[in-house]
Amino acid sequence: MPPHNPVQLSRAATRVLAVQSPLKPHPVLLSSWRAFSVLNRPPPAYEGHVPLTKLERGALAIGSALISLANPRRADLIAACGEATAQPYFIQRLRNAMLRHPTGRRILRDRPRLSSTTLSLPDLRALPSNTLGHAYVTWLDREGVSPDTRDAVRYIDDEEAAYAMQRYRECHDFYHALTGLPTVREGEVALKAFEFANTLLPMAGLAVGAVFTLKKGERRRFWDVYGPWAIRNGVSAEEMINVYWEEELETDVDELRARLGIEKPPDLRDIRKAEREKRKREREERERAANLVARRDTAR
Repeated sequence: MPPHNPVQLSRAATRVLAVQSPLKPHPVLLSSWRAFSVLNRPPPAYEGHVPLTKLERGALAIGSALISLANPRRADLIAACGEATAQPYFIQRLRNAMLRHPTGRRILRDRPRLSSTTLSLPDLRALPSNTLGHAYVTWLDREGVSPDTRDAVRYIDDEEAAYAMQRYRECHDFYHALTGLPTVREGEVALKAFEFANTLLPMAGLAVGAVFTLKKGERRRFWDVYGPWAIRNGVSAEEMINVYWEEELETDVDELRARLGIEKPPDLRDIRKAEREKRKREREERERAANLVARRDTAR
């Protein structure tokens, strides 16, 4: 074996430390040190998988959480934080919820993917307006988003659990379509609160912290209206991960909400539009009053 071989150097360094150190390394600590070595990193469990040590996972969780809170548009960091914080318990809980449900088991077996290649958006636009498929594509068109924007899972170690996380991620836009919540920050916070109550995934809960970045009126509306709605419906609704959305595209959207136990929240877009119009009227009235005062002063 050549003298510069990294494995040989690693073993030699360990022997030197064990001999020269006055305190012999504890076997558990030595094992942990070896586990953190890049040389001992396990092979990927699936295509794109990046195995992480506990230290790397913790650093990824903290760093991605802080940056994504400051910049909610960093979807890549939000995805990374979701994966780093989901292990070991929460993603397994979600996977087990699928295994306990007959439809969830079919989804795990079939491994369907949601994208513009698996969903014919023109066909969805041709569906009756009261169907889930039409509501979904109408929401996509109105918000200017695409089903192809979801990042691939990379940091979940178990291959089946990784698919459960991917499925959860790709279903997010259907939650929007079902609830009618827009992609503005206020709508996303409300939907994340619903997802957290329904899935218990930590990242969804962390995302609710963005409520403190909202404007005063938006925060008040969350605490008074959308927060209580999200918790109440997220807890009482069926496990959303077990919905086979591809089979529900022609289902009446109101019927589907009733079956899943979800009440539609007040239309946030209408509320925000009414508030903008109210502020505009008030501004125009103030300007008219100021102009009237100015004319009177000029007349004097």
